[in-house]
Amino acid sequence: MINVMRTRRNACRLMTAALGSAAAAGVVSLIFNPAAMAQTYPARPIRVIVPLGGGSPIDIIARLTAQALALRLGQTVFVENHPGGGGAIGTREAMRAPSDGYTLLFVGLNHVFAPATAKVVDYDPVKDFAPIGTVATGSYVLVVGESVPAKSMQELVAYAKRHPGKLKWGFGLGTGPHLYGELLKAETGIDIAEISYKSGPQAVTDMLGGRIDMNVGVTGTFLPLLRDGKLRALVVTGETRNPDLPDVPTMAEAGYSRLTRGFWSGLLAPARTPAEIVNRLNREISAIARSPEMKASLRKLGFEPKTGLPQDFAALISVEIDVWQSAARLAGLAPK
Repeated sequence: MINVMRTRRNACRLMTAALGSAAAAGVVSLIFNPAAMAQTYPARPIRVIVPLGGGSPIDIIARLTAQALALRLGQTVFVENHPGGGGAIGTREAMRAPSDGYTLLFVGLNHVFAPATAKVVDYDPVKDFAPIGTVATGSYVLVVGESVPAKSMQELVAYAKRHPGKLKWGFGLGTGPHLYGELLKAETGIDIAEISYKSGPQAVTDMLGGRIDMNVGVTGTFLPLLRDGKLRALVVTGETRNPDLPDVPTMAEAGYSRLTRGFWSGLLAPARTPAEIVNRLNREISAIARSPEMKASLRKLGFEPKTGLPQDFAALISVEIDVWQSAARLAGLAPK
């Protein structure tokens, strides 16, 4: 009888151990099975890091996207601003996050500027991230204050060359307008004083106060001021004229075909994020960008929706890196 009881106890222990192993194996399988992760995604709130300050165009578009994404996913999607280092601080934070789709990074040109201009960047803008997709695109506009006598790009260049160092140009440090302005200086050969700010909106405030003379930024930022006559638009950077500024020529029309770069924004995930999650998010943000509500919101900001597959975004980033690294070398900003 004792042997029988012992045998039963041993059998129970073996069965319990077997069931425990099976359960553990199931958990491990769930954790490391991308398909299983995608089926349950998202099971908790999603964090979207914006590596720039609040109120920037990237920040505004990120918040519009996050709000719409939350509705489509039925899960909280919140935005965190991690400014500093020209976007490097927030980008590094996202890079170090788990590759599970719960920490994402919303970027623009800052993503390719930091590696082009910083001496030390401890992340790779291509290898350390999984492109999800683009959301919006647009052009920059070059504006001047009322006190600047120039009425065209040609007149601005001529005036700056007659008065070297007199014009003051303001920009948000490490932003798209920053490096674009450096490219502008190098391409036109003008000498203008530089005043950097922590963010672009600060430069706009000082421009209205007459402390700086010229600025480069997205159309939506300046459109109300242009319509009120407080600033004057000289040229837009896109390949075609902006519908909100139909009388303002493009850089190419002004004779500077190498200055036709523009604004773009998109969503990234840490490298090795499961393809199923990346593709799911790509479908969602593409649908958001094409929605009438998002189109209307982007239009008010001076942007247009831009959609595409993850590989399309990857190709765009590679092209932009090449262009802006060349621009940084031309402007003397490339790390030595």
